[in-house]
Amino acid sequence: MLMTHYMELLASNQPWNLLIFMALPVVLAETVAITELYILYTRKFDTWVRQVNRIASILVGITFVGIIAYLMFTAVIPITSAGAWRTWIDVVAVSTYLIGGVPMVLLALQELGLIHRAESEERRLARHATYVAVFLVFAHIAMVAGMMDPGILGYVAPAESHDMMNHH
Repeated sequence: MLMTHYMELLASNQPWNLLIFMALPVVLAETVAITELYILYTRKFDTWVRQVNRIASILVGITFVGIIAYLMFTAVIPITSAGAWRTWIDVVAVSTYLIGGVPMVLLALQELGLIHRAESEERRLARHATYVAVFLVFAHIAMVAGMMDPGILGYVAPAESHDMMNHH
């Protein structure tokens, strides 16, 4: 079975790529999502749950700044320059993964008081929940697209393959 670059990235350099590009950001984002539900339900803004939510929001945003920057220069630009995308599903998998990081960066910026600071707590909470929801949608699109075999869409591996992701 052939792999998208997304899946190849996660499968390469075990277990480090899986931990850095999947486990760490997903655990942090899921922590934000779970604590977000508690905050939305109780409207308690001065609990340890809110502190966990705030810390996880900042950490996941910082994590995605690093991931996006790293993958743009070590994967997206070289793959695009080489014309090495493995059909449109490969582009969807990688781009939705990277785009999904943007709302996480916005969460961090909000928690650091760099954006939306003049808005009410309710409005900021609504934005926070929206950012989490947008992330979840893009992350799931990336995972589903990333697991697809690009061969189904006609991709044929070159005879002498030079994997863009193997050096990670």
